[in-house]
Amino acid sequence: MSAPTPSRPVALREENLGDLPADVAVPSYDRSALRPAVVHIGVGGFHRAHQAVYLDDLARTGETGWGLVGVGLRSPEMGQVMADQDRLYLLVERGDDADRARVVGVVDRYLFAPDDPEEVLRTLADEETRLVTLTITGTGYRIDPHTGEFDADDDDVRADLADPAAPRTVFGFLAEALDRRRRAGRVPFTVLSCDNVPDNGAAARTAVASFARLRDPELADWIEAEVAFPGSMVDRITPTTTPEERDAIAAATGVDDRWPVITEPFTQWIVEDSFCNGRPPLDRVGVQFVEDVAPYKAMKTRMLNASHCALAYLGILAGFSTIDEVLADDTFRAYLEHLMDDEIAPLLPPVPGVDLEDYRRSLVRRFSNPKMGDQLGRLGRRGSTKMPDYVFPSVSAAIEAGRPHQLLLVAVAGWMRFLRGYDYAGNDVPVSGPLSERLVELAREGLTEPEALLTERSVFGGLADDPSFVAGVEVALRALEEQGPREVIALYLGLNVERDLDVELHVTDGVDVVTAGAAR
Repeated sequence: MSAPTPSRPVALREENLGDLPADVAVPSYDRSALRPAVVHIGVGGFHRAHQAVYLDDLARTGETGWGLVGVGLRSPEMGQVMADQDRLYLLVERGDDADRARVVGVVDRYLFAPDDPEEVLRTLADEETRLVTLTITGTGYRIDPHTGEFDADDDDVRADLADPAAPRTVFGFLAEALDRRRRAGRVPFTVLSCDNVPDNGAAARTAVASFARLRDPELADWIEAEVAFPGSMVDRITPTTTPEERDAIAAATGVDDRWPVITEPFTQWIVEDSFCNGRPPLDRVGVQFVEDVAPYKAMKTRMLNASHCALAYLGILAGFSTIDEVLADDTFRAYLEHLMDDEIAPLLPPVPGVDLEDYRRSLVRRFSNPKMGDQLGRLGRRGSTKMPDYVFPSVSAAIEAGRPHQLLLVAVAGWMRFLRGYDYAGNDVPVSGPLSERLVELAREGLTEPEALLTERSVFGGLADDPSFVAGVEVALRALEEQGPREVIALYLGLNVERDLDVELHVTDGVDVVTAGAAR
């Protein structure tokens, strides 16, 4: 921050806003004039860096009709902090040259659902609520990746069906609130998923309508006919705020926030233009409303999210901690550039208004920002859902098109090696997410042979039946066993630069490596 900060940071509360340093932007609108038309379920760092900021921007234009109510389902800590700070929090954007800090004030109320589920239901059923947004993670929708159906085999789901008035799950809350609105003759709210799942609008519709059908087919029919579930694409890198960073932010900004949010200057939100109860004028503050979100989502998940996966697993194995450290290594940087340029971007559908080369350069620049320090451990969480959603679609498309995908196979092999739960020195590495215990067991059983892991069909699906995929992953996995990730990447880059389409096994000094056939 450029301006001098107080010797002692000022506690972040409404009454202290006028005492904050001049270079900390504070809400320019009357917070008491906010009308809470938006309810967000799943308030975490990303929501506070993304959707809430857009709504705060909108309020700063003078439009206060789209205030925000936050709802938490799992952790009470956020509610405690928000209550102590009058629902204010500090957002710090870390750019290449300087940081910018602002106070976000658009949150009108915060509700912790387990403490008072009835108040959450009253809020959702209130006529003033017009839009419900979600960040509940990809696994939160309980959609089977192969059948596309809702998985109701869950104790909380069963409890919600048995007692709809005291829900535990997001589906229980939404179905009960929508039922109350239906019975009262009120227009339903729009449900807008902001999670990184394929076709998140369809996932939200399937989950909510399927749950509702289990309790009342007429309610489900009404939801399917009347409720809008637009798809969306969201993008803003938001690392976890550590206690050390919290203290550093307080010292640098002069603002004492117990849970500040760190993010990058870049932000993007693309939304399908399909609403059933009015649309917030977010296009005034940079949101793009489009007819079809699919091309934008494919670009983001296959370029950004897949790259995060590849660099996380290979980077952890190479001894790095953050993604900017990985990209400070020339070999890894070249790997990322060729992965996106040669194997991912050529298979993407046309993206209206986007130059993919410019987009690729922007991703490299964003990942390389040393002031963000995005932890590889965070990026590597929930690999059993991220790899099928972000990496495998490009692999499948490349196989079908007969295009090179060697660098993608290195990413898959890197994840498989990571799943053993220890690095080359035998140090533990964190493996988390659905199926983690099962996948670690299979990875340790198979070692350099991927067949054991490939038996987990819920993750690998039809790729496990493709001989070229199995053979290519085995080659990469064996190479990683005998050499470090950097050395393997250098080997594969040497081939990929030549645009080789044929790959065969070749033994050198007793180790299977990859050699190229004739380029075509």
